[in-house]
Amino acid sequence: MTQDEIIKTVNNFLVEEFEVDEAKITPEANLRETLELDSLDYVDLVVVIESNFGFKVKGEDFVNIHTFQDFYNYCFSKVQEKATA
Repeated sequence: MTQDEIIKTVNNFLVEEFEVDEAKITPEANLRETLELDSLDYVDLVVVIESNFGFKVKGEDFVNIHTFQDFYNYCFSKVQEKATA
């Protein structure tokens, strides 16, 4: 997958699963604040990521994810790791 494909996939499932206005999803926007995530929402997010991309997510992976761009980069790097494994 290319980074653009990952961004499109991520945005689509965020709009569907978290009912957020796609216009609010910008690379520099804060992920947690924009999606209004609580601890249960993070569990839902992990499930959606794993089902869409096929890699396992660890809780500590989210420590350095603040913006949507951070999230895109994380998903892209994990997809790349999986492809080369």
